[in-house]
Amino acid sequence: MRPEMRHQLCVICLTGVGIVLGLSVAKAVDRPNVLWITSEDNGPQLGAYGDKYAVTPNLDALAARGVRYTRCWSNAPVCAPARTVIISGMWAPSLGAEHMRSQVRMPENFLMYPAYLRQAGYYCTNNSKTDYNVELTGRVWDESSNRAHWRNRPAGQPFFAIFNHTISHESQIRNAINNQDRIHDPAKAPLPAYHPDTPEVRQDWAQYYDRLTMMDRAAGENLKELEDAGLADDTIVFYYGDHGSGMPRSKRWPYNSGLHVPLIVYVPPKWRHLAPPELEAGAASDRPVSFYDLAPTLLSVCGVKPPSHMHGRAFLGEYAEEAPRYQFGFRGRMDERYDLVRTCRDDRFVYIRNFMPHEIYGQYVEYMFQTPTTRVWKERFDRGQLNAAQSKFWQAKPPEELYDLHADPSEVNNLAESPEHQATLVRMRDALREQLLTWRDVGFLPEGEIHTRAGDDAPWTMAQDDARYPMQKILAMAEKASFLDPQAVPQLVEGLNDVDSAVRYWAALGLLMRGKSAVEPSRAALRRALEDEAAPVRVTAVEALARYGAEEDLNEALTLLATLSDLRRYDTFTAMLALNSLQALGDKAAPVASQVAALPAEVNNMPPRVEGYVARLLEKFRSDFSDAASSPQPSSKKKQRKLNP
Repeated sequence: MRPEMRHQLCVICLTGVGIVLGLSVAKAVDRPNVLWITSEDNGPQLGAYGDKYAVTPNLDALAARGVRYTRCWSNAPVCAPARTVIISGMWAPSLGAEHMRSQVRMPENFLMYPAYLRQAGYYCTNNSKTDYNVELTGRVWDESSNRAHWRNRPAGQPFFAIFNHTISHESQIRNAINNQDRIHDPAKAPLPAYHPDTPEVRQDWAQYYDRLTMMDRAAGENLKELEDAGLADDTIVFYYGDHGSGMPRSKRWPYNSGLHVPLIVYVPPKWRHLAPPELEAGAASDRPVSFYDLAPTLLSVCGVKPPSHMHGRAFLGEYAEEAPRYQFGFRGRMDERYDLVRTCRDDRFVYIRNFMPHEIYGQYVEYMFQTPTTRVWKERFDRGQLNAAQSKFWQAKPPEELYDLHADPSEVNNLAESPEHQATLVRMRDALREQLLTWRDVGFLPEGEIHTRAGDDAPWTMAQDDARYPMQKILAMAEKASFLDPQAVPQLVEGLNDVDSAVRYWAALGLLMRGKSAVEPSRAALRRALEDEAAPVRVTAVEALARYGAEEDLNEALTLLATLSDLRRYDTFTAMLALNSLQALGDKAAPVASQVAALPAEVNNMPPRVEGYVARLLEKFRSDFSDAASSPQPSSKKKQRKLNP
C-alpha cells in the first residue's frame, strides 16, 4: 500500500475512534490528563541538572519525583522551526519548514498532533504561542489564547494543556528587571569558553539566570493549580525548554549549546505502567530524546497509535519504541540571513556539517545585535582583544566540525582534522547523510524554489517525487560545493549546465565559496550564468563575479544585484538573496548605494511572516552607506566599511 493511502486510512480510523471516545467522556478516569509546561530560550541551566548558579526550586522538586532526561535535543536552535518539529512530529526540513518564520503547507492527510488527540476525546488547549512554520488548517486546538486553560473543559473530559512561559526569552535578557528579581551575582556567573569576560557579558548571563528563576516561579504556579484542583494524581507532567539559551552562539546555532534543552517528566503512580520500570523517582535517563519524539510520545501515553508519517519515536506509553543512536539538528535562514547547517550527535560527539562555509557564524541579524553581549563581543573582535576560541564566532566556518562533549562542553576544539578521530568523523558524516536522504530534506533548494516547485502541493509531497526533487543529485552537488576541494572546480563549472536549477545554484555557490582561485578560471561560465532562468543562480553568479571577477565585471554585477533586490520586479526571496549578496561586497557596493537605498521595503502580496526581513536588510544597507546613499557619486576615497558587525 502506498504511504499516502496508509496515512489516509490512519486518519479515517482515528476519526472513528474520536467519535466513539467523544461520546464517552465519563470514562475519562481511564486515560491520563497531560500538562506541558514549556519555557522559551533556555538550556538545562537548572539546579536539577547540576547547575550550582541556578535557583529553580520548583522544577528541581519536579525532577526529584520525576525523571530528568539528559539528552534532549530541540532539533532547531530557534523558536518557530523548533515548534514546527513539535507540532508535526517531523523533521521540519522535510516539510520545507526549516527557515525562520516561513510558512508552508503540510499534506492534507498529515494532522497536527492536537487534532489526533481531539479525535480521541481529549480537550486540548494552548496558552498561548503558536508561531509554527506550517499553515494551521482545520481546528487544531479547542482553545489557543492567553485565556486557554484545562479547567474550561467539559466536566470529566480528559485534557491536554500547554502553558508556555516567555519570561526567559532572549528579549528579556536585555529588558529592565525589578531589583527584587536580581538575585544572581554577575561576578559569579559561569561563562562559556567562547564568550569574553566583560561586565556586559556577565550582566547578561546573570539576568538570564534571574529570568530562569522567574520562569521557575511560574511553572510552580502551574503545578499548584493541579494540586489545588485535586488532579495531580491523574496528570502526567512534562516540562521542557524550546531550545538553548537566548545568549549568542546558543540560540540560532545547532551546536549542543543551541539544541540541548531540559526535559523533566513526572508520571504519577496511577500511570506508572506507561513509563519504563527502571525510571524511578529522581532518576536521570540518558535516552536520546528529540523534539520530533514529543508528539508520538504524547499520543502513546494517551493510548493513540502515532501515525506512520511522524519521524519521532515514542519513549513512553503503549507504543514506546527502541531508542535511536543519533539525534539530528538543523539551521536554515535566521531572520534576514541565509545559512544551511545540519548536525548529528551520539552519546559523546557532535558532528556539524556547514554547507555554506563562506558565511561567518555571527552574521548580522538585527534582532540578535540588540543583546549587549553580541555587540561587545563583536567590538572586542574588531579590536583584536579576543583569544582564538572567542574569535571563532566572527570568522568563516569550516566545512565540518566535530566536538567531544565529554572533554570540551563549550565546543571550541574542533576535532574534524584530528587523525585519531577520523573514524568517528566518517561514521557521523555517513549517518547524517543517510538520514537527510531518508527524510528527503527539502532545505537544499533555495527558499523560493521550495514554494515554486511545490506549486499547489505541499513541499513534502513535491519532495517525494524524484522527478521534481532529485535530491541525491542536488545533495551531491551541495557536498561537492561545500567541501571546498580545489580539484572540484571543473565539476562545479560543469554543474552550471545541469538541467536542474538547484544543482546549478550549488555549482555557482561552490565557485563563490572558493573565492578568486575558482572564480577567475570560471569567469566565462559564470558570465553565462548571469542569463540563467533561475534567479538564485543569477544572484550567486553575480556575487561571485562582483567579489572575485575582473574589474570590468563589477559595474554590470552591481546593476544586476540592485535590480534583483527590487521587490517591484522580483519576489521576496530573490530580493533577500540579492540584498545579502550586496552587503557581502562591502565597500564595493557603494556605487549603487543611493539606488538600493531608494528601493521599497514592501509591496502588496508579500509572503506571510517574512514581510519585515527585506526592510531589515535595506535598513542595514542604508546605515552602512549613509553617506553614499545620499550622494549619487560617492568618493572612491571613502573610508572602508565593514558590513558584518
